[in-house]
Amino acid sequence: MARWQPNARERLSRAALDLFAERGYENTTVIDIAQRAGLTKSTFFRHFQDKREVLFGGGTMAELLAKAIADAQGAANPLEAVGHAIAAAGREIFTPEHREFSALRRSVITANPELREREALKGLALTAAMTDALKARGFAELTACVAAELGALAMKIALERWLDTAGADFGETARQALAEVRTAARYS
Repeated sequence: MARWQPNARERLSRAALDLFAERGYENTTVIDIAQRAGLTKSTFFRHFQDKREVLFGGGTMAELLAKAIADAQGAANPLEAVGHAIAAAGREIFTPEHREFSALRRSVITANPELREREALKGLALTAAMTDALKARGFAELTACVAAELGALAMKIALERWLDTAGADFGETARQALAEVRTAARYS
């Protein structure tokens, strides 16, 4: 691909993921990724801080969740606002076109302890973003924290189910997971 073609960020992400799957994370360099994408090392660093960030998308998901919580109906309770945010993530990120990429991403992360650690930290950041957004809506800190934690768990369950069930709709899977998490929390 020529260097001037659009979607450098997506091309770098795809190239990195393919190389991580083929060679392993440790055996792939930034130069390898840039070359596979038809770009330069400096272009890589304009888009990503390091090769781990190729798989984690910066703060995109956290921003999406926080904005969707803020945009939820005024009368929404904390879990309804979180459900609205998870549905927004499904429409934006967890689309049928993204399923193959997400499944390969999951297998690459699962195979590497450093990436699993980064994924866990990313999950904490998403929970914190949802907590902050709920507090900004006026919910008490404990209420916001619990709703965000339950939402993060529901999102994790929904993502696993979505990836493991051909043809599943992320939004519906997320609604079911949130209902199950809510029920389990009620009876714990």
